[in-house]
Amino acid sequence: MLFSLFLLLIGLTILIFGADFMVRGSASMAKKWGVSAIVIGLTVVAFGTSAPELIVSLLSAKDGITNLAIANVIGSNLANILLILGIGAMITDLKVKKGTTFKEIPFALLGICLVAIMGNDALLNGQAQNVLTRSDGIAFLAFFIIFIYYTYGLSKASGEGDDVETFSWVKSIVYFFCGIAGLIIGGKLIVTNAVNLATLAGMSEALIGLTIVAIGTSLPELATTIVAVRKGHTDLAIGNAIGSNIFNVFWILGLTATVTPLPFDTNANIDVLFTTIATLILFCVMFLGKKHKLTRIEGVSFLVLYFGYMAFAILR
Repeated sequence: MLFSLFLLLIGLTILIFGADFMVRGSASMAKKWGVSAIVIGLTVVAFGTSAPELIVSLLSAKDGITNLAIANVIGSNLANILLILGIGAMITDLKVKKGTTFKEIPFALLGICLVAIMGNDALLNGQAQNVLTRSDGIAFLAFFIIFIYYTYGLSKASGEGDDVETFSWVKSIVYFFCGIAGLIIGGKLIVTNAVNLATLAGMSEALIGLTIVAIGTSLPELATTIVAVRKGHTDLAIGNAIGSNIFNVFWILGLTATVTPLPFDTNANIDVLFTTIATLILFCVMFLGKKHKLTRIEGVSFLVLYFGYMAFAILR
């Protein structure tokens, strides 16, 4: 069991470094091709930070471990709201743009609600099995295109974009392919050893996905949030976390379900419900006390909720 846990952690490390190398290499090549910083930020960087969740979900689905694929997305979304924003708010109060409050948070809420609706075919449609079908996946991807279009227009209007570090062509290409290799190797190690751990410890694959794997694949978002807060870009911290939640549902779950239909375990409804509640709490907090700010006290409350729910999930 300890060896499987060690390999799982090694896989997470390789996966995260792989995503970083892939982003740096591809962003450098895009910049050399004359692509604007805004477009690079919306595509290469945004997709790159979601690459860990995407690789784990795709590999899990390919191997028939659909519970791990779905739990990874739900667990990552929960970690982004309660754990990552909780830690960020404990460092300093997080300012939230009105656009994030009234558009992006509700869009993330829509995403998790659609997971509940599309995943409960037996309850809502009287079907024999609960499945996120290919048509569900395509619908998710359609919503994702709408979100990218909205974000692109918003970024272009504000002139915001990520600073892009450039390297030589050779170094950029080496970074890119090393990153891709790291994503594949790390993802495979995670999926294989997560299943081993679940079997050896008598835990469900969904629980492993909801806890260890979800937290591990959310580390890029945590690092981005801490860097943004330290640089004083507190509004970017919440934007990054909420944007990642939207990517997780509409892009990652959408693409995975399009590649292969995902049977939906009704036990996941509890996790989906709690993630929905957490998103609603975040939305409501924007209108309490310091409006459009997430304070330290609220950050501590988020962390208490997160670890409390993790304890409940383990005991469950």
